[in-house]
Amino acid sequence: MNHRHRKVLHAIFAHPISANIDMKELEHALEALGAEIESKSGNRLGISLGGHKVAVQHVNHSVPKEEIIQIRKFLETCGVAAADYPL
Repeated sequence: MNHRHRKVLHAIFAHPISANIDMKELEHALEALGAEIESKSGNRLGISLGGHKVAVQHVNHSVPKEEIIQIRKFLETCGVAAADYPL
């Protein structure tokens, strides 16, 4: 996981919630964690990591805060913490 991926991961877990996370950067950071990402119908992405799955809306701009909260909870369920990946 490179520095850019770690920055995105820390932005996911940041308080207050970041409203400036690019979808492509988010996808690359999740793939660096070992997640598998697949396109679903209805402009959705299926993300699976460590036996857990979640579906999020695919956007062409910054990821909405509601989706960031959902991804944060998903990563916590998978046992991923930003502290494990220092900047």
